[in-house]
Amino acid sequence: MVPSRSTSNDVDRPHRFRTSFGRDDRAIEGLPIRLVIALTVGVAALALMLSMLGDIGDVGDTEVTIEIVDDELIEAGATGADGAVKVEVIDENGNNVPDATVVATADSAQLDGVVRAETGTDPSIGGYSNLEDNEAVLVFDGDQDLRADQDLGEIELEIIPPSDSNYIDEQPNPDIRVASSL
Repeated sequence: MVPSRSTSNDVDRPHRFRTSFGRDDRAIEGLPIRLVIALTVGVAALALMLSMLGDIGDVGDTEVTIEIVDDELIEAGATGADGAVKVEVIDENGNNVPDATVVATADSAQLDGVVRAETGTDPSIGGYSNLEDNEAVLVFDGDQDLRADQDLGEIELEIIPPSDSNYIDEQPNPDIRVASSL
């Protein structure tokens, strides 16, 4: 005969039943202390490694933008030096970007076609010579205009980065404003 498992000593202490993991609601106090320590050390090590990876720097593409050196406001129909705007092409860290192309297209102001300028290339207009390798001069030659009911419009600028680089132009660039002549 098999002795009964319940004795007088078993009545005083709580019964431990085997339950499935899904019905266990003891939370962290039911975990072994070694597992809690290992989990804490693992999370701390992961945080340390991620902070070290954040210090490495960017490996991917670098955003380029334009800084307008001259006044960003030109008159509608202005020609010559009055219709020219000098710009600089720089990256997100402020470093010069040589061998880029700046393209101006119509936005809220009208523009006949597109105006292109290569950085580092001296334009055929006076007053702009000895440009740095990241500077360009957009010469509009009276191609910019406004609609009859407009006093102010904008010309959108876009950058075509050098093809053999990791530069990209995905963020909006500053616009050139076109004002009606007084």
